Amino acid sequence: MKTTQKSRSVGPTLLSAAVLSLALLGDVLIYVILPVNAELFGVTIFWVGVLLAANRLIRIFAYGAIAAFAERIGPRNLAIISAIAASLSTLAYGLTTGWPILLIARITWGLCFASLTLVVFAYAVEDRSKAGTRVGFSRSVQQICPSAVLLLGPLGAIAIGPTEIFIILGLISTVAIPVALLLPKEGRKPKPKKTQWLPTPNRFDWFMFIAGFTVDGVFAMAITLSIAEVSSINSAMIAGGVILGIRRGSEALLAPLGGFLGDKYGTNLLLFWSTLITAVGFAFLAYGFLYVGGLLAVLGRSFIAALWPAEIALRNTEETALRRIAIGQTWRDIGAAGGPLIAGSLIATVSLDLIYWSMSLLVVSGLWLQRRQTKWVA
Repeated sequence: MKTTQKSRSVGPTLLSAAVLSLALLGDVLIYVILPVNAELFGVTIFWVGVLLAANRLIRIFAYGAIAAFAERIGPRNLAIISAIAASLSTLAYGLTTGWPILLIARITWGLCFASLTLVVFAYAVEDRSKAGTRVGFSRSVQQICPSAVLLLGPLGAIAIGPTEIFIILGLISTVAIPVALLLPKEGRKPKPKKTQWLPTPNRFDWFMFIAGFTVDGVFAMAITLSIAEVSSINSAMIAGGVILGIRRGSEALLAPLGGFLGDKYGTNLLLFWSTLITAVGFAFLAYGFLYVGGLLAVLGRSFIAALWPAEIALRNTEETALRRIAIGQTWRDIGAAGGPLIAGSLIATVSLDLIYWSMSLLVVSGLWLQRRQTKWVA
């Protein structure tokens, strides 16, 4: 399809990123609120792990189908539908209790996130010569609302209630709908050849699996629980929100820099150092330095998030880049889904220190995978 000058401008990339940023409000806060308030939501700690994994589990099988659906209706229409559904899922966190409805809400959100992620990438990688910079700026915009809600949301939960805060966030997230309506109808649509429900991973996909499993999965669920062991629940919610908020905020600040440096010097070396920082962060967590370790882990992960889509876009043709990104995102989601499930099952019997040591060693293995993979093609 012919790409217009309007669609090649950075505007649609930033608008689509703003839609995703608003839609993320409920999802980012539930990782802080739910683990230490499980009884208020009518679930056990096991179901906490299931609910925090459900949105990612559904995405494992959804990216190919969503890419095919986007080919038929276009990225703009997909963004509008997803913005509406995301608002409803966030409202459900505050209006219902018990795992059945919450599970449906989490699955719905998983489909929304997968859709909006592909929409953002579709606009961002149209100009492949500036893919790193465009992806970096889009990641920066995506993190604005999540950063704010992770810092202020726990205070709101203390003031009005852990469930009631999600009603407020659900109403705020409806702003994403008119923003989605501003997107241009133009834009490169993903054109998958044949949908693979579970695409075969290459070494870099395994690297993305490890990044998702360790930081996005285990760390996101465990950090609030770790702090709760040495403080009150309210203090744990605030501190956990600050740490996860720093991850989002640092991604907002560092993503443009990482994208620019990746375009100028190459992303491979920067990915190596970002992964090493993440591994060191988990080692500090295992020693009990929760704030220093948490800061290092989230800073390393922020650079990885900014760099990996650009690396794939630069090493693939225009026709295969988006599909290759979808595959990498799928394996990242498999890891991020497995993290809460395994952590939720082990926390009752295994110390968090041992879990953090295991994550540090797993991230170190990711260094080898990342350095060994030299060409990532579809």
